[in-house]
Amino acid sequence: MRILRAGDYREMPWKNGGGTTTEIAVSPANAGIDAFDWRISMARVEGGGPFSLFPGIDRTLSILEGEGIVLDIDGREPVRLTRSSEPLSFPADAATSATLIGGTVIDLNVMTRRGRASHYVQRIAVSGTVEIEAGADADAVAVFCAAGHVSVQGVTAAGLGPRDTLFFGSQSRPLRLESHGQASLFVIRITIGDHAV
Repeated sequence: MRILRAGDYREMPWKNGGGTTTEIAVSPANAGIDAFDWRISMARVEGGGPFSLFPGIDRTLSILEGEGIVLDIDGREPVRLTRSSEPLSFPADAATSATLIGGTVIDLNVMTRRGRASHYVQRIAVSGTVEIEAGADADAVAVFCAAGHVSVQGVTAAGLGPRDTLFFGSQSRPLRLESHGQASLFVIRITIGDHAV
């Protein structure tokens, strides 16, 4: 188990140069934007426009701050994505453009390379104690704290504040987290290698 603190994330430009992204984690370590198997990041979106295209990549997008966006994804009806929406999955190589609903947003972006990795993102509202399981096929699990504070039961001095991320591998025992008041978490399950779909 390891915890990544929000203040240690790496900031870098978007692939298309239209803004900045905050990289939370990437595999392999230090992989560039065209060479990763999986990547978790946040982006600050200050204006509408096209998304960067990532050939062979699947992505899931969630809104962390702001009123949200309307996504126009090639081959689909426009989708309105807000902080109360479920995470939205779509191909990162499909032409996609965004229109802001009411000003700047910050989003959470998870991407995996088809055939080498896959992912599933779940949003959880926590008040009290919650158990998180890796799942039968997940090789790694990331718990991203979008808001609030949670502690890891049974681990001294281990806790997550806003925008911190906890990683743990596949294991038989669920991870028990306890919130201090209300907390909002995103659970990201990543499957790699032969198990990837």
